[in-house]
Amino acid sequence: MVEFAGWHMPVQYRGVIEEHNCVRRDVGLFDVSHMGEIRVRGPKALESLEYMTTNDVARLKAGEAQYSLFPNPQGGIVDDLFVYCVKPGEDYLLCVNAANTGKDLAFVREWNKGAEVTDESAKWGQIAVQGPKALALLDRAISPEISKIPRNGFREFVFAGTLALVARTGYTGEDGAEVFVPAESAVALWRALLEEGRDLGVQPIGLGARDTLRTEMKYSLYGHEIDDTTNPYGAGLGWVVKPAQKDFLGKSAIVEGKERGLLRKLVGFRLLEKGIPRQGYSLFSFDNGEIGKVTSGTMSPSLSAPIGIAWIDAGFSGTGTEFAVDIRGRKARAVVVPTPFVTGTSLSPK
Repeated sequence: MVEFAGWHMPVQYRGVIEEHNCVRRDVGLFDVSHMGEIRVRGPKALESLEYMTTNDVARLKAGEAQYSLFPNPQGGIVDDLFVYCVKPGEDYLLCVNAANTGKDLAFVREWNKGAEVTDESAKWGQIAVQGPKALALLDRAISPEISKIPRNGFREFVFAGTLALVARTGYTGEDGAEVFVPAESAVALWRALLEEGRDLGVQPIGLGARDTLRTEMKYSLYGHEIDDTTNPYGAGLGWVVKPAQKDFLGKSAIVEGKERGLLRKLVGFRLLEKGIPRQGYSLFSFDNGEIGKVTSGTMSPSLSAPIGIAWIDAGFSGTGTEFAVDIRGRKARAVVVPTPFVTGTSLSPK
């Protein structure tokens, strides 16, 4: 157990590799009750969210969710989040990173255009159920209707006599869902999922495997790949930026940064020599000029190979480009590779 964003969180239960492989092979449970939840309601809810997020909230129908960003006036990223549309135009639930909940709440209130904003973080428990057998487990434990929910959709169900909001979302590269329940029902849900999933190979999963799973997919983690200085286009997140559809905070700065030409880009790479790239390690060209920094790195359990994500000078960002990673004074050769690193997962290109 470790301190994480003011919470005590499990790094591992049985071991990172075993837990990682369990999610890729069967099904794993993640206690993500530490995530923040902000409710935005009222006649001004849509107007407010359209201005303070980069994606097009107006296109969401009831029961649909979208990945999005909170931009700052300078064109950086305050946080990444999921927006859940409960009632179009009037009622939205935002799920934000635990470490940023206070900052995000202040941001929403600062740029609010008249909506009712409520911090519901203490109200909700949240269990992520991820893996090829996740939907089978949820169909069994909560409702056989769950597997019929479309990707990035959500529906309300009853679990143990109380509300359960089940969303077909997740951050592992596997299919599954994230289940929001009242905080006092989280333990009952956790135990029910473990009991119902025994024959499916279910295991609880800690922070270690959560990180290796998202790294294999090149999913950005706030504070690693993205922060208040990040241009979304450079981070490969241009698909959630909709300047043609609407006006939003920081729009001109984000677009101008792209049009000027991005000086650095976020890439995936693989080491060609022994070693493990870690956050903060420097990247060098072979003429010994520093060209970037590692943001995340690990020994990939799926590939049995050292992989990493890095910000690198744009001229070195092309697939197949080789460079060196400084691993405690030793320069290890590396190469930019296509991402996600792992294909054949539930949600990656086959």
